[in-house]
Order: sequence, then structure tokens, then C-alpha cells
Amino acid sequence: MNHLLSFSLTVFMGFFAIMNPITNIPIFLSLTDEADFPTRKRIAKSATFTALIIVLAFIIIGKYIFMAFGLTIPGFKIAGGILVFYVGFEMLQSKKSTIHHSDKIAIDEGMAISPLAIPILAGPGTIVTAMNYVTQSNIWHMIITSVIFGVMILLTYLAFVYSDYILRLVGHKIIVVMSKIMGLILGIIGANMVTEGIRIAFHLGGAS
Repeated sequence: MNHLLSFSLTVFMGFFAIMNPITNIPIFLSLTDEADFPTRKRIAKSATFTALIIVLAFIIIGKYIFMAFGLTIPGFKIAGGILVFYVGFEMLQSKKSTIHHSDKIAIDEGMAISPLAIPILAGPGTIVTAMNYVTQSNIWHMIITSVIFGVMILLTYLAFVYSDYILRLVGHKIIVVMSKIMGLILGIIGANMVTEGIRIAFHLGGAS
């Protein structure tokens, strides 16, 4: 039980850091600047639902993707760890991650799919984080990861829908500080993924 609680907390922190429901608010507002509230709500719903389906698909069939492409768990953890570390490093440098964000912005509701769902919410960093928690894991780990990602998607949806109010309440400076803290957490998560991958590759011990 303690192991599952610890695992749940780790998964929540990982998803919270990589997805940043609060720090993504300015991005959502910039994309939907001229939209009314009902339109913003539709865009938020479409974006979060699309991201949910994409990531859940990787959580459920991730191991078959490994088999199809001949991928190895150590290689995935090392490459994924480097990717996650890079996202965190960019956040610490006060940059918008090139892995999460697109310079090309749509002006209609198609923005719910791109760039909001892909790659801002369900980008490579999020997919790597999700699959890292279910490789070499049992069914309970898969269920916990799926449920926690669903909770994170719900939080993101609420953050988008009430983005104007949250931005006024929290303030831009607080959001910047939170982004840097999440960047640090991501850097640590990425480094742990790399060391786990190396440890597995050289048979120096198991990894969760």
C-alpha cells in the first residue's frame, strides 16, 4: 500500500510538472484572445479530451509499440530522461519549451487539436513521462497512471475555462515562479530516468 501511495505521488508530480495547468494559462489566453466564453469552453473541452485519448492510448498499448519498433526499456528511459530534462532546463531558463509549444498559432477552433492538444498538452514530454511509469509495471501502476492523468486533464480543463479569473487572482509573476519550480522538478525527474536506464542496461539493479 505504501508503495502504491508513493508511486501515485510520484506520478502526480511528474504529470503536474510536465503539463503545468497553471503556467499554460497565458498560452491558452493568447490563443483564444478574441473568443467568447462559450467558444473558449468548447476549445478547452476539445483540447483536453483529445490529449486524454492520445496519452491513454500510449499508456495502454505502449508495450506493443516497444515490440513493434524493437525498442528497449533502458534506451527509452535514457532518451526519455534526456528529453524531460531538456524541457525542465528550458523552463528554468524562462523559455517556452520548443518541445511543447508551436510558433504557428491557428485562429479558429482547430487550435483545440493543434497546438493545444498536440503538442502543448500531449507532447513528446507528456507521452514519455506517461510511458515511463508503465514500462515494466503491473496493472495497478497502469490504472493509477491513467486515473492520475485523467485528474490532471480535469484540472487543466478547469484552469483553461476559468483562465481569466485565475490569472487575475494569481498574477503573472507567481505563474513565472511556479514555472521555474516545475522546471527544476522536471530536471530531477529526467535525471532519475537516465540513471534508471543506465542501471537497468548494466544490470545494476531494478527500477520501478
